[in-house]
Amino acid sequence: MKRLRWQILVVVVTLVVVALLLVSQQPVLTPISPEPTSGGVYTEALIGSLGRLNPLLDWNNPADRDIDRLLFSGLIKFDSRGLPQPDLAEAWGTTPDGTVYNFTIRANAVWQDGTPVTSDDVIFTIGLIKTSSFFPQDVKDLWNQIEVKKLDGRNIKFTLPEPFAPFLDYVTFGVLPQHILGSVSADQFANADFNINPIGSGPYKFDRLLVSGGKITGIVLTLNDSYYGKKPFILQVVFRYYADSKSAFDAYKQGEVLGISQVTPDILAQALTDSNLSVYTARLPQMSMVMLNLKNNEVQFLQNAKVRRALLLGMNRDYIVSAFLQGQGIVADSPILPGSWAYYDGIEHINYDPDAAISLLKDEGYVIPASGGTVRSKDNVALNFTLIYPDDTLHTQIAQAIQQQWAQIGVQANLQPVPYDQMVPSYLSTRSYQAALVDMNLARTPDPDPYPFWHQAEAVGGQNYSQWDNRTASEYLEQARTETDFTARARLYRNFQVIFSKEIPSLPLYYPVYSYGVDVQVRGAQVAPLYDTSDRLAFIADWFLVTRRSLEQTPVPTIGP
Repeated sequence: MKRLRWQILVVVVTLVVVALLLVSQQPVLTPISPEPTSGGVYTEALIGSLGRLNPLLDWNNPADRDIDRLLFSGLIKFDSRGLPQPDLAEAWGTTPDGTVYNFTIRANAVWQDGTPVTSDDVIFTIGLIKTSSFFPQDVKDLWNQIEVKKLDGRNIKFTLPEPFAPFLDYVTFGVLPQHILGSVSADQFANADFNINPIGSGPYKFDRLLVSGGKITGIVLTLNDSYYGKKPFILQVVFRYYADSKSAFDAYKQGEVLGISQVTPDILAQALTDSNLSVYTARLPQMSMVMLNLKNNEVQFLQNAKVRRALLLGMNRDYIVSAFLQGQGIVADSPILPGSWAYYDGIEHINYDPDAAISLLKDEGYVIPASGGTVRSKDNVALNFTLIYPDDTLHTQIAQAIQQQWAQIGVQANLQPVPYDQMVPSYLSTRSYQAALVDMNLARTPDPDPYPFWHQAEAVGGQNYSQWDNRTASEYLEQARTETDFTARARLYRNFQVIFSKEIPSLPLYYPVYSYGVDVQVRGAQVAPLYDTSDRLAFIADWFLVTRRSLEQTPVPTIGP
């Protein structure tokens, strides 16, 4: 009986093992995450009002640019790192010397009325840019120096007078249809019907205006079925206009919109506490700094790199970002924007350290006079200079904070408010300043190219307002401006940034950030560094509102012998 019980037990165990093996060989139904599918309407609150839906006329109207971003296409576009990507042009190439660029337009690129996009459209648009009163003069000047030649219906040749690597920045303009606008005279162009009933080549096409009480309140866009690129999931995008972010946020809370184009500091706290609103933040293409005039003989001590380093050590930049920007900024270390392919993340980060600043100044012979006072001096020259700043609330607060922080290390900054529109023409361009709190706007220029601001040739008559004169740094900038290989350029810009970090010709403060809000039911939204505020819509093809669920069979691997 004892032996029989063991036999029965062995049989039972064997049956159980066999059953488990058989079960393990069966497919397992595993739920997968929701898959995006086509459908839905996304409505966004735009801050501003309708001007003209024309990429050649939207330079000063961000609300227009947001919509034009979806309606029109350029020859190329840039990704989040500032690297060029195909758009209307499926391919391009350049000669080894960097003076000739050839572009090939996609064979399946068509206007939203079905007409093919051709070389003639590109050449026509460039002609309009050259004569436009809406484009910056430097853009027009550049195009007036370039020879544009049609090779055939899909191929165009650009010949530059000299190598200029940032040229690709200038071919992102929205191309316009010659077959529609070619007959419109120059004096009628700004008021053409096209500007409120546009036809482009982008992922969405114009459907209709929303009008209430005789006023345009919004724009409706629908999916462009003939678009050559990736088709968005969202079938319809509606933009509604609001006077400010508060009104836009109120509209969101009322369920009128699913997105807010800009979450400004006055509504940021409320937006962050709303569980249904996802707030995305990205670095803006801007930089704030204290510009130092290195050639002003009244403040020769600013020519000493160790004194400049002490000034940077003595600024509590984290506090400035936290207290006056509500955290909506990134402490800056480089004149090249972080997130760019050219940014060197190994650059030295100088933290707030007033004790180190005082020690550095002492080592340079700057001490508190025995006769009394709080300002350090050396050879009867006090660390005393004037800091000009824009006379608005934010810059006043920042300037006052810097003044107080420098006072703690024995440096006296005398504050002088200046009308914002007078900063450049009356002070920076004329070099008639000692130090200046400035904002550098690098919008719509994904190529970093610091040449205009830091090359020694720009010190007189150019934008090198600090008048920094460093030959080695300038050589790196020269080479990077003519080199077409991005790996080689990145190496040159790394070397430049290392020198900048060591010399500190001016004092980087922060890069401001941009926040926008999207309802949680909108899936797939992403955030990336911005080169224009409309870049927040760069990945809209990945956004989705409608999903489908499915089960897939996931076989378990067979157990070997």
